[in-house]
Amino acid sequence: MVPANDAEKLILDLVTPIADLEQVAVEDSLGRVLGQTVSSQLDFPHWDNSAMDGYAVRYRDVATVPTQLTVVEEIPAGQVPQRRVQPGEAARIFTGGILPAGADTIVMQENTQRQGEQVTVLTAPMAQEFVRQQGSFYQAGAELLGAGVKIGAAEIAVLAAAQCVPVPVYRRPRVAILSTGNELVEVNQPLGPGQIVDSNRYALAALVAQTGAVPVPLGIVPDQRAATRQAIAEALTQADMVISSGGVSVGDYDYVDQILAELGATIHIRSVAVKPGKPLTVATFGDAEPGGKLQLYFGLPGNPVSSLVSFWRFVQPALRKLSGLNADWFPRFVWATTDSDLRAEGRRETYLWGQLSMGDRGDRFTLASGGHSSGNLVNLSRTNGLARVPLGETLVRSGEKIQVLALGLS
Repeated sequence: MVPANDAEKLILDLVTPIADLEQVAVEDSLGRVLGQTVSSQLDFPHWDNSAMDGYAVRYRDVATVPTQLTVVEEIPAGQVPQRRVQPGEAARIFTGGILPAGADTIVMQENTQRQGEQVTVLTAPMAQEFVRQQGSFYQAGAELLGAGVKIGAAEIAVLAAAQCVPVPVYRRPRVAILSTGNELVEVNQPLGPGQIVDSNRYALAALVAQTGAVPVPLGIVPDQRAATRQAIAEALTQADMVISSGGVSVGDYDYVDQILAELGATIHIRSVAVKPGKPLTVATFGDAEPGGKLQLYFGLPGNPVSSLVSFWRFVQPALRKLSGLNADWFPRFVWATTDSDLRAEGRRETYLWGQLSMGDRGDRFTLASGGHSSGNLVNLSRTNGLARVPLGETLVRSGEKIQVLALGLS
């Protein structure tokens, strides 16, 4: 069995990020990964402007107060000033308005008293107060956003303001998903004796989509060598990564590892020192030489919880790197105080699922109620954290700190 951290490093070292670019509209770029460094030919702000509703003045005129000035112009946002502010003058200005020539300071309206065309400044401002200088946020030509950044709402605002259209993004990885097992049936089929619904397919497709990739569900494969071989070979032609669930343990009908070898794969991992999720196959197809590209295959356990834990712990980081993210690949562990005693056998790194929440004294972890069997997916509902009990430990008492893998973060 490969220790969890060693398996994580080995897997990430095998991943070659996708380099194919697509051009998308700004409004379609949410969740995509920026494929090129973006710069702008615009300064931000584009011009000196006011950060307040008030009056644009010469600082030397208002260094001593009270002082009375003549209002010579009104400048709303979006209007070009028509007058230069001379000694003893002021311009009424609104937030975002262009600073007129001659003025260098803004007096907020709350510190003034207006009567007709005269305004009295009651409180002395600081020099250049409430003036947003051209280029103070960003100077034209500099890097605005780097390649490998995942685009969220804030990045969309930046791209739109910079008039970056269209947006260069990496192609989304395609992930083929297979489920193996004679006992599996479709979600809309009646269940016969010994049969179960292929829930792994739907869960894994959802996790793949949440991570920003394109799931390619290829259905159920019966426990037959020929059918399994054909399904895996077909999946490899349709996707950048292949995930199967089931068929990777040591049973008489677990053919996946044998077939991968027959198809020319290099098998790097057959099991990991993790509970749940010990049976884990990691294989590659393709050229491992410099400049070559490897196609990853993950054979996950068939038990539902084991399958999901394996995805969260090992597949999701690999998929993040494959998608072109610049560095944010790794599982996201946070320290939390457990509200429950956490028990483990100690022979493997153990993950117990539950709810991670922010409390008055930091993050807290509450163990999901019910049995923590690898086949019990019912109490996995609402899980957003996996508490990690390290190898060799058998008990973490309530009130102690524990590392928790934070879920739901793509």
